[in-house]
Amino acid sequence: MTTILITGAKGQLGRCFQQLAARFPAWRFLYVDLEDLDIADRPAVFSFFEKNRVHWCINCAAYAAVDKAENEPALARRVNVSGVRNLAEACARYQAPLIHFSTDYVYHSRQNTPFRETDTVHPKSVYARTKLAGDRAALKANPLAMVIRTSWLYAPHGHNFVRTMLHFGAERPALRVVYDQVGTPTYAPDLAGAVLEIVRQVEENSVPRNTIAGVWHYSNEGVCSWYDFTQAIFDIRGITCRVIPIESKDYPLPAPRPPFSVLNKAKIKTAFGLQIPHWRDSLLRCLEAL
Repeated sequence: MTTILITGAKGQLGRCFQQLAARFPAWRFLYVDLEDLDIADRPAVFSFFEKNRVHWCINCAAYAAVDKAENEPALARRVNVSGVRNLAEACARYQAPLIHFSTDYVYHSRQNTPFRETDTVHPKSVYARTKLAGDRAALKANPLAMVIRTSWLYAPHGHNFVRTMLHFGAERPALRVVYDQVGTPTYAPDLAGAVLEIVRQVEENSVPRNTIAGVWHYSNEGVCSWYDFTQAIFDIRGITCRVIPIESKDYPLPAPRPPFSVLNKAKIKTAFGLQIPHWRDSLLRCLEAL
C-alpha cells in the first residue's frame, strides 16, 4: 500500500489534503504537525522515516508569517531551510519523492510577463529568501524533489485573505486595499487536488517517476490585484463595504511584496494534463463552502 506523509497537516493546505484523502482509499495517509514531528529536528525526522515506510512526502509545513519573519530570521530559516533539507534527505535515503511548496515571493523584479520556472529570482524579504533557500536545499538533496511555487493561497478554513476581508467587510463601511500588486489567487483545495492527481499518475505509471523533479508553478488561472480580489469577494457576497484602491506605499509593511507575481503554468499543465480553474470560479466555490 502506498503511504503518503503529509507534514503541516493542521495548516491551511494540509487540511485540504485531509479532506481529499477519501478519494484515494487505496493509499494510506500519515498526518503530522509540529507536535507530532518537528521537521527541523533531524534525528526525529530520520527516526520517523525509519519507523514508517513512507513512499511519498508532501510537505505543507512552513514558517509563513511573512512580516514576523523580518524579526525572526533564525526561526524562519530553521523551518523553511533546515526542516526542508531534513525531509529531502530522509526521502532520498528511502527513495521517496518529496513534494514541497514554495512561493511567488521569490520573484521580485520589474518583469511584467508571467514568470516561468527558469526566470531569475529576486527575493526581497526574509521569508522569500528562506523559502528560496529551502527550494534549493530540497532540489540538491533529493533527485525526486518537486518544488511547486504558488501564490495568494486561501481556503474556507484557516487564516487567509478571503476570510479576513469577509470579517472586515461585515463591520466596516470602507476598506483601503492595494491595487498595484498583481498576481493570482490560489484556492488551496485546487492545489491539493492537482498534487494528488500528479501522485496518481506516477503511481499508475502514466508518467515516469522522475518527471516530477524540479521547479513547477501552480496557481489558479487569470490575473487580478488585491483590490480586484477584494471587490470580487464583496460582489459575490453582496457586501456593501466600499473598497478604496491605494498604492503599496500608502500601506507599508515590514516585508516588501512583489508588485507583479503572475505565474506561468504551461509546464505543469502540459506535463500532467491538468485543467486549472479560473480564480473567480474557485472563489465562488470557496464562498459557497463558507
